[in-house]
Amino acid sequence: MNTELGLAHFWSAGDIVTKAVALLLLAMSLASWMVIVLKAMDLQRYRRQARSIESFWHAADFADGLSKLGTDPANPFRALALEGREAAAHHNAQPQLHDSLGASEWLTRAMRNSIDESTARLQGGLAVLASVGSTAPFVGLFGTVWGIYHALLAIGTSGQATIDKVAGPVGEALIMTALGLAVAIPAVLGYNALVRGNKGVLFKLNRFAHDLHAYLVTGSRVSVDDAGKVVPMKKGS
Repeated sequence: MNTELGLAHFWSAGDIVTKAVALLLLAMSLASWMVIVLKAMDLQRYRRQARSIESFWHAADFADGLSKLGTDPANPFRALALEGREAAAHHNAQPQLHDSLGASEWLTRAMRNSIDESTARLQGGLAVLASVGSTAPFVGLFGTVWGIYHALLAIGTSGQATIDKVAGPVGEALIMTALGLAVAIPAVLGYNALVRGNKGVLFKLNRFAHDLHAYLVTGSRVSVDDAGKVVPMKKGS
């Protein structure tokens, strides 16, 4: 490989603007990959925790069900169950504070707050991926324009458009274009994959909240049978 056309040559020949753009793209790439890896690990943990929901409903009592959900304080399903139990206990202990708000509405409000907090945690970091995916191509394009500008300067200085005068700046421009795309594409794909994964977790969380709300209000878990009819399911069934 000709060392005059290698990446090391383009780095050494680049000016401060070229190096700044390359370092910015590198930082954006590292940030997006860090978010993708960490959020993917979180999604895997939440999916494992969701599999313990049925064990919760087959527990002997509520306390035993909480133990089956695990002890992770970041478990959204455990946090939802705790929030529902505390809201029900608070409403029953101090009914005079809720004369205008029934138990069902009070539980719905408390559990919705818990779901909103879990949603915010799930969506944390996605703004980084969205920003990188939308801006990295333009950062690379700026490097491309800068490289073409150098090529035009070389042509103007020499008075002739020979390959040896424009190869370096044009190659620099193409590399910047490729770097911008290499940073943006994983960020966009990672963002879409994480959004789909978050929707799956939130669907299970909302379904668990529905059953939990019915249990705390009526003492039964409400589910839907194959015919689409709502049927009560006693805890432990």
